[in-house]
Amino acid sequence: MISIPLTLDDIVILFATIALSLIASKIIYRLIVISAKKITTKTKTILDDKIIDAIENPIHFALIIAGIHIGIEYTHFSGLPIKSTIFEIAVILLVAYTLSKLLDAMVAWYNEEVVVKSKNKMEEVISTAQRIGQIVIIVLAGTMILRSLGIEVTPIIAALGIGGLAIALAFQDTLSNFFAGVYITVDRPIKVGDYIELENGQKGYVVSIGWRSTQIRTLSNNLVIVPNSKMAQAMIVNYYAPTKDMSVVIPCSVAYDSDLEKVEKITIATARSIQKKVKGAVPNFDPFIRYNTFGDNGVQFSIILRVAEFTDQYLVVHEFVKALHAAYKKAGIEIPFPQRTVHFVDKKVSGR
Repeated sequence: MISIPLTLDDIVILFATIALSLIASKIIYRLIVISAKKITTKTKTILDDKIIDAIENPIHFALIIAGIHIGIEYTHFSGLPIKSTIFEIAVILLVAYTLSKLLDAMVAWYNEEVVVKSKNKMEEVISTAQRIGQIVIIVLAGTMILRSLGIEVTPIIAALGIGGLAIALAFQDTLSNFFAGVYITVDRPIKVGDYIELENGQKGYVVSIGWRSTQIRTLSNNLVIVPNSKMAQAMIVNYYAPTKDMSVVIPCSVAYDSDLEKVEKITIATARSIQKKVKGAVPNFDPFIRYNTFGDNGVQFSIILRVAEFTDQYLVVHEFVKALHAAYKKAGIEIPFPQRTVHFVDKKVSGR
């Protein structure tokens, strides 16, 4: 065991240099950081503001580490065999911390400035990239610290490779959901806030797209949890893509003795009124009807309206059916109902 004689002067010098480094960090903060902030507030971008905020704490820590290092060099503490190792680890941690803060600053700038201006909702993609970046920084910092401690990294990596294979087999479903979540996030067939319908008939708003599952909130305010692997393979109807507004087709029929020109005129007039006054309808859309077939009980046709989004159709159709029923009743137009004519045969008359 190495014995290092320490004096009172050594302790005084060490604490003095630490105190001076703290004072220096405050002075440099005042001279550089605050001055830089005044300059960055005048620029059009917020990127420089985010960077200054990110490096503020690392600058304090760097000056403190430097002060401690200088203090040790001027005392008998410099003879400690692990001095250089401790200092090297401190620098590695400081660099990793700084990179992490800069990554967060870049993501914050991108979400607040680039995404908003381009109107391109990329929060999920950026969040995924941010998490991956943080993991890379941690892994690299951990590897460098192990090397500083004299621990050979190659056998550990090889062991982790074999262990990783075993873990991958054991957590196959979990990893499948993870990579499916990455695919959904990057490819963006759906995004948070979209109203979708799955192939099994489940409908609802996308609440979140996580690492393992996607959450869908139904209109009855229940959550449907779908594993990402299932979601990536499912046939999905996205009612918000490419746009939220959509057509609503309402089937109807009138009696065969109806004046079809009159029917069309009254139907379109009623639909136009609904499009302009009912909340959720697209006011500038011109509705229309199309006769399509001769049914069992009357002439069948469809009325096409347009709503701002999927859930608006319920109120619009509700009001339209009421208004059209009243309009047809006033005009004497009959809406037929299913009928069946049954013929009875008298066996005696038929000779049986």
